[in-house]
Amino acid sequence: MRLLRILTLIALPVACQLQAQPRGDDLILEMNQAYRQGNRQKLALLLPQARGHALEPWAAYWELKSRLDTASPQEVQDFFARYPGTYQEDRLRNDWLLLLGQRRDWTNFEAEYPKFRMNDDREVRCYALLVMHVAQGPSAPAGLADEVRRNWFAQRDVDDGCTQAASRLIGDTQGAKRMTANDAWRKARLAVEAGRPRAAAAAIEIVAPDSSPQFSELNNGPARYLTSRVVVASKARKEMIVLALIKFAATDADNAAGQLENKWGPQLTPEERNWVWGVIGKQAAQRLGNDALEYFAKVSRDGDLTDDMLAWKARAALRGVRGPQWPAVLQAVNAMSEEARMDPTWVYWKARALLAQGGDTHRADAHKLLQSIASSRGFYEQLALEELGQKITVPQRPAPLTAEEKEAARANPSLNRALYAIALGIRPEGVREWNYGTNLARSGGMADRELLAAAQFACDREVWDRCINTSERTKAEFDFEQRYPMPFRESVVRRSREIGLEPAYVYGLIRQESRFVMDASSSVVSSGLMQVMPATARWTARKIGLANFTTDQLGDRETNIAIGTGYLKLVLDDFTGSMPLAAAAYNAGPSRPRSWRNGPSMEAAAWAENVPFTETRDYVKKVLSNTTTYAAILSGQPQSLKARLGSVGPRDTSQPEPNRDLP
Repeated sequence: MRLLRILTLIALPVACQLQAQPRGDDLILEMNQAYRQGNRQKLALLLPQARGHALEPWAAYWELKSRLDTASPQEVQDFFARYPGTYQEDRLRNDWLLLLGQRRDWTNFEAEYPKFRMNDDREVRCYALLVMHVAQGPSAPAGLADEVRRNWFAQRDVDDGCTQAASRLIGDTQGAKRMTANDAWRKARLAVEAGRPRAAAAAIEIVAPDSSPQFSELNNGPARYLTSRVVVASKARKEMIVLALIKFAATDADNAAGQLENKWGPQLTPEERNWVWGVIGKQAAQRLGNDALEYFAKVSRDGDLTDDMLAWKARAALRGVRGPQWPAVLQAVNAMSEEARMDPTWVYWKARALLAQGGDTHRADAHKLLQSIASSRGFYEQLALEELGQKITVPQRPAPLTAEEKEAARANPSLNRALYAIALGIRPEGVREWNYGTNLARSGGMADRELLAAAQFACDREVWDRCINTSERTKAEFDFEQRYPMPFRESVVRRSREIGLEPAYVYGLIRQESRFVMDASSSVVSSGLMQVMPATARWTARKIGLANFTTDQLGDRETNIAIGTGYLKLVLDDFTGSMPLAAAAYNAGPSRPRSWRNGPSMEAAAWAENVPFTETRDYVKKVLSNTTTYAAILSGQPQSLKARLGSVGPRDTSQPEPNRDLP
């Protein structure tokens, strides 16, 4: 009944007024399943029955995409003509361009590419740049090689488009508008460090195909490879040693450092040595080792390091044994690329480093940096506000949406199809179409007022994740009631207060865990509003006295809230009320933050920045920032993020032992 109510609430555009079709809805779900199973015959059989349904474009996309490799160009063009301006048209064009690129059908690729609106696929873009380079030669745009390089380095796995474009530009000898062999070796280093050997092998094949057997050998056993070699002479052999040291450092940074210092260092160039020391320093910093800064100190030029290495150098400096090493923080941030330096994380810590230096000039520069990011909209933005002597408050709401603005959102075909798909249970498709409708349907995406209207459309339909994510994209007008909604308020507040939790903390965590999506589930089988794992749920149910609990009850809202808040309270008590530690425990399990807290006592912002897992590091910061905002909304009073963060250090041995059976 609730599904039918939601579907009938979705106002489809005037041009295609369609009713919710219960049998038709079942047909769409059947086709979606057939698509996922790769059942071409079933899709072809069912497609005629889907004609006229609100989600017909999806049905037609699944059918044609499933056989795109054998479809005729005319069939593809007929699809484009039947569904002009839709997400499905552009999605299929993306797929078609990839296929044309793989077939090296550059004539049809060139004809189709200008019509591609999304243009967010790096591989397609690399094919386009390759075509441009071949066609225009020396007259190609000056930044073409830079764009190929940027896209290639950003690709995690090996792909045909960027690999082909890079190979062409590295092999070309037409002046400065090309790439060099060093780009291929850099790609190989990045890929090995990221644990992507296939991508590394593809890069090596471009510049040193004869070295492929050596790469396979070192990838399978870097320590043995390094022991078996005595000297290096050629560029390729030196790079093989660099790759072996990078691979070795991933599992044994100390012995890799010994190999570099005692055997291989003198045979490598300064740039090669610096890169390896940067990798070793990063590995030491990620294990929270006190030797990380010693390794980074062996780097003779920070400009040879990647932004990722420099970020870990800055984190290691924040975690200094005798307190933050502010000069090292400043040195690391200053060596980052301009893009990285503009990240609020490093704007904030650079400002803090300047303040620690003292002096009027440094203080003035620090205040400028803090003012450039200070706002109520994120973790470091809130900390910057507090450094400037202000508290976190709720911004004034923008002017109410007009009837015309609301109607424009309600009449948007992409948004309607997206909400229909989400209500029907095919959320991934709905989310992609929603994002297209709000951002990619036309150049530049929606303006602030349009985004607010679209967000409100989602809020009104209780599709909270699209409500939040869409509202968060505004640049000048901020509606915190959209960004920080409070569904199920009576249940959340009542349960939180019953067990002694701050409701704002619970809301801050739910917002990060599930975006208030009731049927949310993760790759590790956690589920519901508070994303509770089955084993954790069973343990918590016993602890809080919830009789006859079974894990299928996690789909019930009240039970999920009871279990989630119960577990959060247990971990919060276990960490003596530390919100950052409890949030880390909720995300990564209690044993990890127990280990991560060992070391010097430090402000919790610096501790959170040093959390080794990227997901948990971001999670802790976002939960605490969310909590502070929700507290401002619920109380109507200015709030302090710093007060909630506090400090983190080793466990006070005068306190009771932690609850070791916490899952």
